Amino acid sequence: MDFPLIPSLPLNVTDQMGRRVAVPFPPQRIVSLVPSQTELLFDLGLGEKVVGATKFCIYPAEARTTATVIGGTKNFDFDKIAALKPDLIIGNKEENYQAGIEKLAAKYPVWLSDISNLTEALDMIRRVGFIVGAKEKAAALAGDVDASFAALETSAVAEAPISAAYFIWRKPYMVAATGTFIDDMLRRAGFANAFAPQARYPEINAGQLAAAAPQRILLSSEPYPFAAKHLAEFQQICPAAKIEIIDGELFSWYGSRLLKSAAYFSKLR
Repeated sequence: MDFPLIPSLPLNVTDQMGRRVAVPFPPQRIVSLVPSQTELLFDLGLGEKVVGATKFCIYPAEARTTATVIGGTKNFDFDKIAALKPDLIIGNKEENYQAGIEKLAAKYPVWLSDISNLTEALDMIRRVGFIVGAKEKAAALAGDVDASFAALETSAVAEAPISAAYFIWRKPYMVAATGTFIDDMLRRAGFANAFAPQARYPEINAGQLAAAAPQRILLSSEPYPFAAKHLAEFQQICPAAKIEIIDGELFSWYGSRLLKSAAYFSKLR
């Protein structure tokens, strides 16, 4: 059973940054600064309590109409947030910006996630469920995600990893490398990151891509909107590689959208 809704009961929690945050329990006015966490809140049945979201919070479709759009993930409209009088703000270390988070944390309870792999994503889902009063729903959701990935890894264990380069940007070329959530997703999907020796999101050039010689080149649909018109550009650099446009949300969103990721990875491989 989820926690009973007792208004304004204080709850002291620790976020994934190790920060102590005092949150009224259960929170009634939530601002979400991260698209994947906005979707999670709606899927946990908290849509009516999400009063603020970013312009990038595209799931569910009604998120940007039922909630006030408070800017982007890296440029908050502080006046709009103040007008919403939030009792909880949920953000993320990488997707948001430190100065903005610090300014908000001086006035409101701000809970931050810090995610670089599936284990941390599942931990986030459970913790968010706990602080918003949807503990059991979140635990069930996390369990379903965990089970889907366990099945995926079992099916891929006998196969040799496929060398892959995952592109997130063009001009300059940028790839996802070690220490990113995308890198963890690639590994679980049965791919070996062609740029694993590098960290985070390095810029690379055509010569480095040719030297890496990946078997697959994955062009993400976000944040750069790669499209079919870009395929020939990469094929010229790596003639032997299989090049395709892939759903970046299923590689980089670490909330409830993960329910769809394992099945997609299985087909992609």
